[in-house]
Amino acid sequence: MTSATTRSTGLEPVHHERLMRLAREVSFEAGTRLFEEGRHADRFWIVRTGTVALDLHVPGRRSAIVGSLGHGELVGWSWHFPPYLWHLGAETTTPVRAWEFDAEEVRAMCATDPAFGRAVAVWAGCVVAQRLHATRVRLLDLYAPYGSGEQW
Repeated sequence: MTSATTRSTGLEPVHHERLMRLAREVSFEAGTRLFEEGRHADRFWIVRTGTVALDLHVPGRRSAIVGSLGHGELVGWSWHFPPYLWHLGAETTTPVRAWEFDAEEVRAMCATDPAFGRAVAVWAGCVVAQRLHATRVRLLDLYAPYGSGEQW
């Protein structure tokens, strides 16, 4: 993206403004479960304040925390890709204030405006790629005999 992109979404300002027209301000207490892996993904959030932990169900063990999201980060990308089922779980670890978006409304806007739709798809795709890498590293750190091998 160019330097004119908006930090909180990575979208060009015109697309960010369009997306924000659909935003609804919400707040969650610490310990609120936002979504469960495998359930229907019908909304997503951009964090304003606070922290959200992403977790992955591990059979026979407690769920593994695979990431932590904070200010300006997208919580949830599964809403954008059929069959619209959450690939991870999410829970607030602190009180959270966020912008909430109805997935169906955003997908409809994407369908009627191809430039906006492409921008949202690229944004969501970049988030998926980053989360996939981070999850892989975290799982290697948790379960591989020698960890991920990455230096922090």
